[in-house]
Amino acid sequence: MTLTRRNFNQTMLRGLGVAVALPFLESQAWAADPPKKAGKPPVRMAFVSVPNGVNMAHWALPNATTLSPTLTPLKDILADVLIISNCGQDKAKANGDGAGDHARETGTLLTGVQLRKTNGTDIKAGISVDQVAAARIGHLTPLPSLELGIDGAAQAGNCDSGYSCAYTSNISWRTPSTPMLKETSPKAVFRRLFVDVRQGAGAQAAASEIMLRRSVLDLVMNDAKRLSADLGGSDKGKLDEYLDSVRSLEQRVDKFVVGGGEEPTKNKLPAIEVPDGKPEDVDPHIKLMFDLLALGWQADVTRVATFMIGNGGNNRVYSNLGISGGHHELSHHGGNAEKIESIRTIDKYHVEMFTYFVKKLKSIKEPNGTTLLDNCMVLYASGTGDGDRHNHSDLPVLLAGRAGGSIKPGKPIVSKGNMCDLFLAMLARVGATTDSIGDSGKMMELPNG
Repeated sequence: MTLTRRNFNQTMLRGLGVAVALPFLESQAWAADPPKKAGKPPVRMAFVSVPNGVNMAHWALPNATTLSPTLTPLKDILADVLIISNCGQDKAKANGDGAGDHARETGTLLTGVQLRKTNGTDIKAGISVDQVAAARIGHLTPLPSLELGIDGAAQAGNCDSGYSCAYTSNISWRTPSTPMLKETSPKAVFRRLFVDVRQGAGAQAAASEIMLRRSVLDLVMNDAKRLSADLGGSDKGKLDEYLDSVRSLEQRVDKFVVGGGEEPTKNKLPAIEVPDGKPEDVDPHIKLMFDLLALGWQADVTRVATFMIGNGGNNRVYSNLGISGGHHELSHHGGNAEKIESIRTIDKYHVEMFTYFVKKLKSIKEPNGTTLLDNCMVLYASGTGDGDRHNHSDLPVLLAGRAGGSIKPGKPIVSKGNMCDLFLAMLARVGATTDSIGDSGKMMELPNG
């Protein structure tokens, strides 16, 4: 019998309240509406946002064949990325609402609607593109969507010139008044990926407590051995390789979150509150979150995700880059050469992190010689263009991946529409076609693979 991804009982390793989803095996078929060929993986999508815009003078391409200083980290993956210019979000502009660009840069980025300017309970944004997708294809996976971030934040109160903190803290919105709160703890994300979704809330909480004390793979090892004995040689090798990657990632999460940089201690409660625990340094934090997302895609736990590398107007000090000033403060450089150089360094660092994720996806094999990168779309953008100008008409936008062969990346393109037109094109490629989103006009044309 061919196993299907819709039947989670047959595509997960289980034990004591946890469930480790399997990677694609030759004996399985992906869940789809309508069903697809057994060997054809689904298309995944993710939206990665960075705050405060960029220094556009260092971002913009000098010509069609030369990378700009900020984009030099893309040199090894240039054939896998579209560099998109002239793509904006008109509704992120003031349009009569006055100050508050950083609230609008996040609240509008994936919704394409004018935010209601309020710091009360009457918030109103729109349904974001990721949640449009989750509503249509989320039933095919244990988690309809996954929301990740680096910074926690208040969800109420005034965070930007009369705009609610809910706007600066969220790019994902299930309804116009309901943001999808992001998870910032790698340990909590790891647990969310592997707690058995069939159980009720009480059983899930108990399973989470067990996972604080024992490795998730130890809990499912009996099931893994039973399954391995029934698999062919190719599938057996894929399973072993996958379980090794799960074990390695679990140890890394423990190392940075539980042990504070030291080796994990088995069979002991962590020294800090795990749900709130996260690495002190931004570099391992970002990489862990990207690796967890890649694992979630590899095991088909989810196909839709967002990742905020900073809330709107974030003023993080990137001490790991040798920079002492805050990001938001530096973005208002006013032509100061030293501040411009610091912003260029931060912008380049963010692109390096994006490149890290793209290379990770490219290294994970799927059927028929494809990779995760071949079967996904990862949008990288800021809701502000030039950070010093606070404009929203020409945003820094990168799109990685081939969307199952329907996109041919590798060159810069000048868009003839806005961000919401791009969203229509992305939604169509994951099987979530819709007539409109935000202020879309018509579907953006992308180079076809």
